Amino acid sequence: MQLAQKERDMRVFILGGTGSIGTAIVRELRSRSHDVVALCRSEASGEKIRNLGATPYRGDMRTPQAWMNDAIDHDAIIQAAATFTDDMGDVDARVVSALIHASATAKRTLRLLYTGGCWLYGETGDNVATEDWPFDPLPAFAWMVSHAEQLLRAEYLSTAVIHPAMVYSEDGGVFEEFVDAARGGRAIEIWGSPDTRWPIIHRSDLARAYCDLLERPDLTGYFNAGAEQGVRVSDIVKSLADRHGNTLKSLTLGVEDLVERHGDWAKGPTLDQQMSSDKLRQATGWEPKTGDYRLSDLLV
Repeated sequence: MQLAQKERDMRVFILGGTGSIGTAIVRELRSRSHDVVALCRSEASGEKIRNLGATPYRGDMRTPQAWMNDAIDHDAIIQAAATFTDDMGDVDARVVSALIHASATAKRTLRLLYTGGCWLYGETGDNVATEDWPFDPLPAFAWMVSHAEQLLRAEYLSTAVIHPAMVYSEDGGVFEEFVDAARGGRAIEIWGSPDTRWPIIHRSDLARAYCDLLERPDLTGYFNAGAEQGVRVSDIVKSLADRHGNTLKSLTLGVEDLVERHGDWAKGPTLDQQMSSDKLRQATGWEPKTGDYRLSDLLV
């Protein structure tokens, strides 16, 4: 089947453009000559966005009515933001409600990318989650499932929901605590079990996945984005420890203690998961450039 013609030179409004994933998305969008406007709460965030070659828009996710009409005047919106506060679900609900209402009032179809996550699938064990896998989200993130469903049903939104794997980067990302301990000569902490498997992806590859989907407004629904479907945490820890000459034995922390210390979200890194990205690859031709974390900037 012939692929639909890709959209080019789009005007994109992004939420979360100054975050770890968001900055990579903005950088990739600009490399493809798209015009990018990013919601920013502060002058410091605005300066970061300007340095990426994009335009800052001063506003707050908590008050979407103040900026939503300007946002939907763009060709596309990317929601890659979360406040990570106790009310983050309520904040996102305001954005989702305002977006659906504004697009319906304008009666024009808008391309939308909404961010979910691999943790929404819960434990998969020896099975591999595809986009048809039933959701079993942690309570702290259950709102993502209902919000995604609302956006997928919205008449004037062409919505693709991306479920990223665990994201690492040249700065560490999800590996950051491991790297800091390895470099600092401290024992590396493993949450849950050394046998836990993580689906993983480098943030630059994830940014390319966002942009590939953005440019294909004919593609809607759920898409998993991962480079490696399930890597054991013990293998990641050993690779990083060896790279930095850290010979200390790792420490394994129990789930109950982690939840008591950090809250319910701490169950996330303890989930034994595998996740397939075959749908994304087949639909867009996307392929990760870093298909093996051991070849990333952190280890070479």
